[in-house]
Amino acid sequence: MEFCQARIPNTGIDKSKIDRILENPILKAFASGSCSGIICTTLLQPLDVIKTRLQNPVLSLTSHSTGTKIIPIITDVIKHEQISGLWKGTTPALMRSVPGIGLYFCCLEYVKTRFFNKKTPSPSESIFIGVIARSMAGATLMPMTVVKTRFESGVYQYSGVMVALQDIFHHEGIKGLTRGLVPTIFRDAPYAGIYFMFYNQTKSAVPKDIYSMYPSPVHFTCALVSSTLASLVTQPPDVFKTQLQLYPNKYNGLWSVVVHIYLRYGILGYFQGIVPRLMRRTLVAAISWTLYEKVMTRKSI
Repeated sequence: MEFCQARIPNTGIDKSKIDRILENPILKAFASGSCSGIICTTLLQPLDVIKTRLQNPVLSLTSHSTGTKIIPIITDVIKHEQISGLWKGTTPALMRSVPGIGLYFCCLEYVKTRFFNKKTPSPSESIFIGVIARSMAGATLMPMTVVKTRFESGVYQYSGVMVALQDIFHHEGIKGLTRGLVPTIFRDAPYAGIYFMFYNQTKSAVPKDIYSMYPSPVHFTCALVSSTLASLVTQPPDVFKTQLQLYPNKYNGLWSVVVHIYLRYGILGYFQGIVPRLMRRTLVAAISWTLYEKVMTRKSI
């Protein structure tokens, strides 16, 4: 941004070297992702809280009607935990999302420029790029994902993030800190790949004159459409991930979660929490990708 170009006093610092650093696409990608992570997490955390509680079998899986459960859950949270309860888990969410989205865009930009030196990747290349970038970012920040889910659920009453990390490690070991890694990868990697493919294809389908006149609205709209399609496809793994992280002693593994939910709640059990997740995912994608595209086309950050 413009403040980065302010004149530096005569301190012997090479301004041209600083400009080259600030022009680094990897740094710009990380900066845009981190900024969007702060904005999205702060504004949209209540949707994650609602989604997690909808996926909690003790609270919600006894009903097949996701939409009609949202208002009672919001009312219950406010009644017992005040309005701040809707932002429960914000601290671990920020600790996960700020570096997480930044790292994702960082990996995305690196893979895209290093291995696919094209203006617009093909559909198969887009899927590959998205899968690799999301897998790297997701696996790195998995412990914070576990803590975030438990804070949001209302089942665990940790006093802080470090207390949660220490407690999980003490009672469950490293396995506890990576609980739900497989379904998380199964959710995030296909989501990122499918999303990136749809995003590139919808963006390329927009007439060039419209794109040149309204780039940000085009990016925002393409992100909304692409995220909606990708979220619908990857909803079941999100449910599996939540169950494994909330009730580690109840299931022997991923397959036991799949079977348990189907036998007890049917196919609809795999789509609990779809409404708030869809709302959050689409808004996060729209905000973060619009900002990312804006930053990457600027001459400096």
